[in-house]
Amino acid sequence: MLPGAGADRGAADYALVGAPLDASTSFRPGARFGPRRVRQFGQQFDDYDHRTDQHFTDCSVYDHGDIGPTADVAEYLTYLQGTLSDFDSEGAVPLLVGGEHTVSIAGVRALDPDVFVCLDAHLDLRESYAGDEYSHATVTHHALSVADEAIVLGARTGSEAEWDRASEADVTVVPPEDVADWSPAFDDERVYLSVDIDAADPGFAPGTGTPEPFGLEPRELHDVVRAVAPQAVGFDTVEVNDRDDGQAATLAAKLLRAFVFAHAADG
Repeated sequence: MLPGAGADRGAADYALVGAPLDASTSFRPGARFGPRRVRQFGQQFDDYDHRTDQHFTDCSVYDHGDIGPTADVAEYLTYLQGTLSDFDSEGAVPLLVGGEHTVSIAGVRALDPDVFVCLDAHLDLRESYAGDEYSHATVTHHALSVADEAIVLGARTGSEAEWDRASEADVTVVPPEDVADWSPAFDDERVYLSVDIDAADPGFAPGTGTPEPFGLEPRELHDVVRAVAPQAVGFDTVEVNDRDDGQAATLAAKLLRAFVFAHAADG
C-alpha cells in the first residue's frame, strides 16, 4: 500500500491504481516493477506538506493495489479503463502508476479530457512501433483520438514523421529549455496529466526504459505538476523500472504526492 493511503474506497477523494504493464519496452525492461518501487520509495517522506499546510494522511487516498496485465494488451487497457471510469464516477480522482506509458491510454479513455498534458522525453506520436499499435511510443497519438489538444513538455527526441505531426495545430511541444517558463492557460477544459519519468534527465532518474540526455531537472517537473494539478481530472506517473537505486521511483512518488497536495489544496 502507498504510505499514507488509508482511506476506504467509499470515502476516497483519490484512488491509486497500479498498472505493471511491461509488454512493449524497447530498450531496458522492468517497468512491471514500477508500482511496487513507487510505493516502496515513498515510505520515507514526511506526512506534512509545508507548501499547502496539509497532511497526506488527511487527503483521502485509497490504494486499490495493482491490476496485473493480461496477454492481450488491448483487453487489458479496456479492463483498466473500466476500473478508472468506476473511480471517476464515484468521485475519486484516479492516480495511475505504471508500468510502461501505454497504460496512460486507459486513463485518457476513461476520463475523456479536452487536453492531454504530458511530461515526456519522447513525442510518442507514432501510429505504431515495431508493428505494435499499443507500443509505449504511441501514447500521445492515442490520446489525440480522445483529447482535442496535446501539450508535451520536455520532449527532445522523435522520428521525422513524429516531428511533422507535432507541427500541427493540436500539438504543442515545449522543449526542455523552455519548460521553466511555461505556465498552463486553461479555461474550463478537462485536463489529464501524465508524467513519464524519462522527462527528467537520466542523471536524476536513471531507472527508466529509454533514458534520453539533456532533460528536465526535478524541480521543473515539480513546478509543472503543481501548476496543472488544480485543473486535472486524472494523473499518472509511468516508466519507472528497477534499473537504478531508487532515484526514479523516489522522484515519481514525490511527484504523485505533489499532485495530490496541489489538487486537494485547490478544491
